[in-house]
Amino acid sequence: MLNWNTRLEVRLGSTVVTPISQFTPTFNVPHTVVHSVEADNVGYVRQPQTFTFTMTVQAIGSVVADLTTLAMAGTEFDIAVSEKQGTDWAFKALKFGRCLITSANPSNVVIDGAPTATFTCTCLQPGVE
Repeated sequence: MLNWNTRLEVRLGSTVVTPISQFTPTFNVPHTVVHSVEADNVGYVRQPQTFTFTMTVQAIGSVVADLTTLAMAGTEFDIAVSEKQGTDWAFKALKFGRCLITSANPSNVVIDGAPTATFTCTCLQPGVE
């Protein structure tokens, strides 16, 4: 049975900036096929892989301002998994290191619930444990 007591969160060093409401990763591992005079598809050239993601956070308190400050300064941050222990969330594992925000898109103000902000990011060190 699944255990839903974990969440992703933005960490700056050991400080939790905010939990993440929605996380959508995109991996890109491009390859270019190489042809020769004698035959097609004789090989390929592997190009650098990229890992980008969008994350949505609730715009409560100063979270969006804090993340915008990180974006404007080009400050790297980490995406970590935290596990709920009692009434608190404790650090469990670092999943994506050296992340940078490349663009931000705040949502409209909503009548019910908190507004959100979506940040597009790139990760320079995916899959770190």
